[in-house]
Amino acid sequence: MTRRRPVHFAVTRHPTAEWTAQQLLQAFPWDTAPRYLLRDRDSVYGEVFRETALGLGIKEVLCAPRSPWQNAYAERLIGSIRRECLDHVIVLHETGLRRVLRSYFEYYAHSPHLSLEKDAPIPCAVQPPEFGKVVELREVGGLHHRYVRRAA
Repeated sequence: MTRRRPVHFAVTRHPTAEWTAQQLLQAFPWDTAPRYLLRDRDSVYGEVFRETALGLGIKEVLCAPRSPWQNAYAERLIGSIRRECLDHVIVLHETGLRRVLRSYFEYYAHSPHLSLEKDAPIPCAVQPPEFGKVVELREVGGLHHRYVRRAA
């Protein structure tokens, strides 16, 4: 079963259409681009971005103006990032933000989601008691924790 999951993220202080187009190329190398891209009408998606999407064979689908609910999956992910991560840290520079987000996305991919019946986007194998004692792993700088079984 295919599950929704973040495929790429990047950080910049001043996003431009050229930068955004470059992110699209980095997100979908080697003929892995989706058929459709649902996006909002932000001005950062300029002509260069549209040409890049077209070159990758992606058909753009635009949300109605001022209608974030039309892209509920992206809005839900952005809300999770804010509530579970960025509301709890002070970011001083781009490198720090990149490090925090990378850590959060690693956590997010393996954490249980209610919408997936408490499974994770990247499913984890069930660990029976024979695997050892339950240990706590700190993630995202201690903001979140994951529990696994480890042999003594």
